[in-house]
Amino acid sequence: MINLLYFPTRYFPSISGAELYIQRLAEILNDRRGYNVDVVTSNAIDFNGLRSKNGKCITPSEKYYDEVNNLKINRFRIDYMHSIEEKIDIIKKKKSFKSLNLSEECLKKFIENGPYIKDLIPNFINNQKEYDLIHTTFFPYFNLILTLIMGRNLNIPTVCTPFFHFANPRYLDDSFIEILPKFDKIIACTQLEKKILEKKIITDKHKIEVIPMGVDFEIFNNFPPRKHKHIKFKKKFFQHNEEKYKMVLFCGYKNYEKGAISILKSIPYILRKYKKVYFIFIGPSTYAFNLELTKVRKNDHTRILNFTPDNLKGYFDKYKLAAFNETDIYLMPSRSDAFGIAFLEAWASGKPVIGANIGATPQVIRNNIDGLLVNFDQPEEIAEKVIYLLKHRNQRFKLGKAGRDKVLKKYTWNKVVDRTSNLYKTLVNNNKRDYI
Repeated sequence: MINLLYFPTRYFPSISGAELYIQRLAEILNDRRGYNVDVVTSNAIDFNGLRSKNGKCITPSEKYYDEVNNLKINRFRIDYMHSIEEKIDIIKKKKSFKSLNLSEECLKKFIENGPYIKDLIPNFINNQKEYDLIHTTFFPYFNLILTLIMGRNLNIPTVCTPFFHFANPRYLDDSFIEILPKFDKIIACTQLEKKILEKKIITDKHKIEVIPMGVDFEIFNNFPPRKHKHIKFKKKFFQHNEEKYKMVLFCGYKNYEKGAISILKSIPYILRKYKKVYFIFIGPSTYAFNLELTKVRKNDHTRILNFTPDNLKGYFDKYKLAAFNETDIYLMPSRSDAFGIAFLEAWASGKPVIGANIGATPQVIRNNIDGLLVNFDQPEEIAEKVIYLLKHRNQRFKLGKAGRDKVLKKYTWNKVVDRTSNLYKTLVNNNKRDYI
């Protein structure tokens, strides 16, 4: 039995790929693989909540989030009260922090990013429970430093899956990246991410393991199951005489980095040549997205449906699955994905995808084989590719089938968990030999 501690920045009901990644690893290992899994995390739901009291957080009264799919989640409230200087002083006094040899500028920037979890410091950092390994995600947030401190205190291996967005310049800040070589093992999602990390940050090539993201293939591929036959996305949300209209889906954080705003800007170009289409956005909204959405909706022909986890509460997973099942195209021209788990979800549903030709995405999408690539933030080019797929049913089927075959071969959660579990066991066994 391996006692495993997961420490993600956030956890469900937060819905980005990093949260889903840790959630599925934790659930599968705890249920089926003989691990004893604990999860600690912040109480933040959105990114703003990691560092500002104006963000969304789970309140102490929302007890139904204390357990998710039979797994207890230990959520700690974020401290917004103390100043940055006070927080720095508290952490610098920790003996285990001193042993990390991180600069004060590094500490300051991670604390500014949050989440600063005051109550976790005495409750878990000094906890003497016999954990064998701690795994954290994602970069560059303060829980990574807390993970290293706990690892040093307990003399156990530390693992980080950073989801390193190397196409975003701020991720290459010297004060941020000095933390990554301190982990015993880094999990990269693609060979390209590993190559960038080796070139710019981590000189020890043996410290990086490439393990991709996964997807619940059977759930997406066979939706709807018999008990959910009544869940029909188009029937529920489209006008009754427009259920045969085409559908373009985006699912994720609605910001510039993810390409959501570029999609909005592409819609007028699409509607000039293809009018019978709905555009679906599912995920947390941002001010910039809502502002652009107001502009685009002035067009009388625009059919945009904008959903957040709040307005699909209680039905989010079901309608998200239904949307992937019924869409004609999945569109996410992002520059901030270390992998892009939503591409796997679309492929598992047999759908073609369009992504941006930047960062790790060209390692995930094979252009003209299982999807199409566009240049980042180029609305007219996005429109051109969308129109092409809307008008060519055979090409949609061909790309979607190729993607589904690839997912089944390489990207199911069981395959990802197998590789991750083997890595854990190697690290734990080596650590035990070191202390014999």
